[in-house]
Amino acid sequence: MTTKPRVLVLGGGFGGLEALFYLKYQLGDRADLTLVSDEPKFFFKPNTIYIPFGQAPEKFEVDLSRPLKKQSIHFVNSTVESVDPDKHAVITRSGNLNYDYLVIATGAKMRSKEIPGLYEHAITVWTPDDMLRLRDRIAWAKERAAGNNRTRFVFLIPPNNRCSGPLYEMVMMLDTHLRQSGCRDLVDLVYATKEEAYIEAFGPRLNTVVADEFRTRNIEGHTGYVVTGIEPGMISFQNGEKLAYDVLVSFPPYVASTLFEQLPSTERGFIEVENDSRRVRGQDRIFAVGDAANFPIKQAFLALLQGDAAGDHVAAEILGKKPTVDFEPMSMCVMEELNKATFAQVPLKYTGDPDKPVAVDTEDTEHYHVGVSPIWRMGKTVLGLYLPWRFGNGKPFHAGFAWEAMDMGLKVMSKVFAR
Repeated sequence: MTTKPRVLVLGGGFGGLEALFYLKYQLGDRADLTLVSDEPKFFFKPNTIYIPFGQAPEKFEVDLSRPLKKQSIHFVNSTVESVDPDKHAVITRSGNLNYDYLVIATGAKMRSKEIPGLYEHAITVWTPDDMLRLRDRIAWAKERAAGNNRTRFVFLIPPNNRCSGPLYEMVMMLDTHLRQSGCRDLVDLVYATKEEAYIEAFGPRLNTVVADEFRTRNIEGHTGYVVTGIEPGMISFQNGEKLAYDVLVSFPPYVASTLFEQLPSTERGFIEVENDSRRVRGQDRIFAVGDAANFPIKQAFLALLQGDAAGDHVAAEILGKKPTVDFEPMSMCVMEELNKATFAQVPLKYTGDPDKPVAVDTEDTEHYHVGVSPIWRMGKTVLGLYLPWRFGNGKPFHAGFAWEAMDMGLKVMSKVFAR
């Protein structure tokens, strides 16, 4: 190329920003980098679980203007409508943009309406406004308890949800919060999931942890409950069972937020990619990461790993080198419970089964760790500070001395406080 290669990154979430800042870290000024997003801010969604318990939504926002300017990255504040691979063009509401390399990280959205009654009757766990609605319902339940009236919360995971973890956090956080408020005895907590085991995607150890926590906390749990419809005050399931509720909280089915008709995609719009590089199948210079891509589990840490892989492969091609980073699926999370937290590092493997394409690699004992301790709340806090700080300075999560120090700390903690 006689001029700097143009790299467009579509989407300012975990996968998109990680890929963008990783590219800057690797390439410096040897590429013309542009972020296209309909939001000028990054929202640290994993920590929105604290909003129902008093935290302000603004606390989890990172203004992108400063890091983008600091790193000399262009910003186009617009909505992506489509991609024309033949013309190497992205069509946005404010005009067309040309690229030499493209990273798609436009994320996912919730489609509540595919479950009859879910949109009308449930509080969904997705946006800050949803979390504020849940805060109001919790306050309402506490007021009812003050008048000696019972309230029944049901937490629901329906089919086609791709990340159930936050809802497990929410129900255990609510239990702790109500106990601290002195009204837990007048609030019933029920959990119903389509999964055959608790947090099924992350293996048997987390299922055991959650089952033990539910017994200790007196949370009524149901697995294999596939919802078929919701009416005011009542949920119906495929197995013929029904559950009554006063407040219904759900994490709805996922679909891709943007449909790219000219790219290979699943029936739910997730872009099909090569496993290692995250390169879109059949496309030399288009990559897809995070929730926009077809990896079946949607999670922030996995999106970061995908952003690293795509960024490394694009940078290697521009520099004329061999890539050194492939996407190796490894989940890492810290589940908040307000009085303690659960740490999980879960290695995943591809199965070749289209119905369950990914499974936990239980034989990888070097990397498979789960632990429950109040100390892990500190780990949750540190991660919640570290990533916004990195993105707020235009730096990738997984790079440099800061990450090496963070990684070392997590390894030490996992050996001491997990098994």
